[in-house]
Amino acid sequence: MARILRTPLCDRLGIQYPILLAAMGSRGKATPAELVAAVSAAGGMGFIGGSNLSAQEIRQIIRKVRTLTDKPFGVGLLLPAQISKSPDKPRSGIREELALKYPEHVAFVKALMREHGLLEVRAESETVTSPSVIEAQIDVLFEEKVPAFAAGLGDPAGIVPRARAAGMTVLGLAGNVGNAKRQAAAGVDLVIAQGYEAGGHTGRIANFPLIPQVIDAVYPTPVLAAGGISDGRGIAAALALGATGVWIGTAFLVADECAIADAMKDQIVQSRSEDMVVQRYNTGKTQRCYRNVIMQAWEKSKLPPLPFPHQQVLMVDVNEAAAKAGRWDLHSNPAGQGAGMLRARKPAGEILLDLVDGTARALAELHSRVTC
Repeated sequence: MARILRTPLCDRLGIQYPILLAAMGSRGKATPAELVAAVSAAGGMGFIGGSNLSAQEIRQIIRKVRTLTDKPFGVGLLLPAQISKSPDKPRSGIREELALKYPEHVAFVKALMREHGLLEVRAESETVTSPSVIEAQIDVLFEEKVPAFAAGLGDPAGIVPRARAAGMTVLGLAGNVGNAKRQAAAGVDLVIAQGYEAGGHTGRIANFPLIPQVIDAVYPTPVLAAGGISDGRGIAAALALGATGVWIGTAFLVADECAIADAMKDQIVQSRSEDMVVQRYNTGKTQRCYRNVIMQAWEKSKLPPLPFPHQQVLMVDVNEAAAKAGRWDLHSNPAGQGAGMLRARKPAGEILLDLVDGTARALAELHSRVTC
């Protein structure tokens, strides 16, 4: 069956369909090489979520992707507002601060782990944030000649000139008009307008009001839509609002090639949209994820979530312990409200082509129903 779904984005990126796999984290499990390559090979564009990976780990995934496909792909990172002014934050130092300043939070987490039979473990990475780590990650992208880079947070202005010289496309994510203007002013090639519906770290404005406002604010910079888009109707709506393509995460979390635990995929396909809630208990920043018993326990505790990175350090050890015990019901599971539309696990290529076909149907049905 011949499928045609093209926008100017396709020509710009050298892809067949205007559908990009969002650069999701989870230490490489949400966007492993196999998933990134499968999305690209099927006609979209896969992105590696590299924010919590070392430079060498990112390099290995990039090289593995290239053994699986010759199609374009990209890498996404979370940048601080200013790399040079972002201090190193060793995990051991933050743990000491937690014990001194927030003993009630530490005691709560220890009691929570005992209640669920989790053994205390320490996360492998000693550094929470480090300018040197971020700079090394960025260097790898240029050394490996990655076609595209997506800045999930922070200011990419320092990267844009280097990217221009290397022929690298730069995308900047924004959850409000102000951030979108800053991304455009930094010189990004594409702005991603991510609505409140999205999984993971997300903003406060829903897609319908956000996308057209961002399009108007950053014109002529093209805009992609993100957040809560899980079928072709969502893509058709995004295109109707003026987006040139879409940035999709949650729908691909249930792909066979995605490396999160099967139990977490099942949790997503069995969930309702209202099960995916925004909270700050995982990292200290607003994040949408599945409301499991750990999240419910935090809510009942009445303890306020600590700011990043202290809350993240508290919770990363809980997640590590849950993973080692195979207790995926206790592990954080970031996903968007679009999860309520997902009802089956499938190969990534099939998910992408279903999205393409669904978009074509939605656009054709719209034409048949609306006269203007």
